[in-house]
Amino acid sequence: MVADLFHYGHVNFLKQARTHGDFLLVGVHADETVESYKRTPILTMEERIASVSGCRYVDEVVPNAPLKITREWIEKHGIDLIIHGDDVAPEVRDTWYKIPIEMGIYQSVGYTEGISTTELIARIKAAE
Repeated sequence: MVADLFHYGHVNFLKQARTHGDFLLVGVHADETVESYKRTPILTMEERIASVSGCRYVDEVVPNAPLKITREWIEKHGIDLIIHGDDVAPEVRDTWYKIPIEMGIYQSVGYTEGISTTELIARIKAAE
């Protein structure tokens, strides 16, 4: 995940993800990885990792998580299930999560409507 400007939508996602197992490992993408497909994060990766680590539903955070999940990465981290919000476009999902989908270990959970980092940035700009 990116987890920029950590908000209750992120918490809802992590809470839902946690219901699918007894240990929640969260991968956080490096700034450069995020910049490859969206805007530059406002918070540094270290700040985003600290925010995610502080969430009570999270057991461990792995920095520099890849966009395209490989079998090697899954095995290295002992992952049983890959979870993403249901807001991802099918063509993106099928590219980034091809291997977990083929392995039968991909699942999506509901996206929290009404809150996003983009929305927060817009609110901040409007308040200026």
